[in-house]
Amino acid sequence: MEYRINDQRLTAAAFISFANQIWQGDYDLEKTAAALSKTQNITAYDGDKLVGCLRILSDGYFFGTITELLVLPDYQKQGIGSKLLQLARENAPSLLYFGAQPGLESFYEKNGCQKSLQSYIIKKPEIL
Repeated sequence: MEYRINDQRLTAAAFISFANQIWQGDYDLEKTAAALSKTQNITAYDGDKLVGCLRILSDGYFFGTITELLVLPDYQKQGIGSKLLQLARENAPSLLYFGAQPGLESFYEKNGCQKSLQSYIIKKPEIL
């Protein structure tokens, strides 16, 4: 497995193809490219195949958040997610906050993450 810190070669098209194998969505290529350019992307490759990705959005000093941690289903439970978290811990410029999908709390806790603030969301009003 090859891990890349701040993967500058990750393209929006590759990320969308990868993400759709985990979370089906109608992802916009340009918006995805813009989003990837604003995050530190830590990736895992099996040969040329993208199998894992953790994205960090940070102000570089006070605050950082893991926007997502994704691993292809066939590659889960092989330590890839744990390694991505380790690399995030070692390479993030600040403390990291993130939300966990319900049912995955034990994964984060076994990887040394501590429960902290309750998370909330603010949704943008829908425009008719």
